[in-house]
This record gives sequence, C-alpha cells and structure tokens, in this order.
Amino acid sequence: MIRVLSILISLWVFVWPQATKAQEKPVSANAPVILVVGDSLSAEYGIRRGAGWVQWLAENKKEALGNAKLVNASISGDTTAGGRSRLPALLKKHQPAIMILELGANDALRGLSLEASRDNLQNMIDSAQAVKAEVVLIGMQIPPNFGPDYARQFQQMFGALAKEKDTYLVPFLFASFALQRDMYQDDGIHPAEQAQPLMAQTVWPVLEKALTDYRQRR
Repeated sequence: MIRVLSILISLWVFVWPQATKAQEKPVSANAPVILVVGDSLSAEYGIRRGAGWVQWLAENKKEALGNAKLVNASISGDTTAGGRSRLPALLKKHQPAIMILELGANDALRGLSLEASRDNLQNMIDSAQAVKAEVVLIGMQIPPNFGPDYARQFQQMFGALAKEKDTYLVPFLFASFALQRDMYQDDGIHPAEQAQPLMAQTVWPVLEKALTDYRQRR
C-alpha cells in the first residue's frame, strides 16, 4: 500500500506541473499584441508615469481587451521619419495583431514636408499590413497660424491615407477637448493629465472595432 501511494505521489508531482504549463501556453501564444507607435502625446510627456491614455485603456478596458496586451512604444519628440526607422524592429519583436499609429504632430510643428510625412506614414502602414497587422491611424490637427493651407492639408492627410490603405481611423485625438485651455499643460501643446481619459475614450471605439474584427477573423 505504501509503495502504491509513493508511485501515485511521484506521478502527481511529475504530471501536475506539465499540465499547468500546457494550460498556460496557449493563452500566451494566442494573446494579441496591440502596439502603440507614437510621440509625446502617447508617451506620457509631462505627466505622472502610468497616467497616460494608453495605460488608462489597459486599466479601464480590461474586460473588453481580454487577453490582448497593450505595448506602448511611443517616444517623445518622435517624427514620422523616426517611427519609420524603428518600426521594422518593433514589428519583429512584438508581432502585433493591431498597430496604433500616432505620429505626425512633430513633423507639422517643425514645418516639415507633408509629402515626406505622408510617405513615411504610408510606409509604416504598408509594413504593418505586410505582417498581417491591422492599423488604427490617429489623426491630428494644427492651429491655422502655421498657414491655413498647410493646416488643412495636414488634417486631410490622415483621412486620405486611411481610405487609401483601408485602415481604421481616429480623425482627431483631441476631438473632445481641443479648445479647452485647462486640458493642456503650460506649454499649450501637450494634454494635461486630466485630458488623458478623454483621449483614451476617443480612441477606444475605433480600437474596439479593430479588436472585434480581428477576433472574428481568427
């Protein structure tokens, strides 16, 4: 009897960890990654760490996100050229199911060529789609003091790209608070901490649609 119990205990000790690992592996392997590639607007510039809109989504939309993992690869000051140069490594490392692309504002603030900005964004979209990642393109707007034609063309660039490349589109990240001065930091450019949930709520319906479509195709 003692020998039989010893054999059973030995089997349990051997099999139980293996079964646990077998149960855990599919969850990890099948968890879709949502990669955020952006600039200071997504990189928590000037606010507390963990208070940005990306983290707000991760914490407040847990149930809807399910096993999806948000990876924030945003860098303050980044341009479309910078994002284009670092995207191949990000795609290889994270193999995202969805890429949220939030770049272009710094190009406009520096008065860079819209043609170059568009080409960079298009290249990034093409690269993501080439690895079967859906793209959520986030649009921005700039004040007319940069020149009405430039501002208009900049705004229209995102919608035109989204239509041409068949991506999901958030037309304007600041849509719900653009003219509210108290929603910005002292520089009048970067959203304050209290604006982060509003940004997240602007992005969420579009991201939710992209995530739902992704899951239905699986």
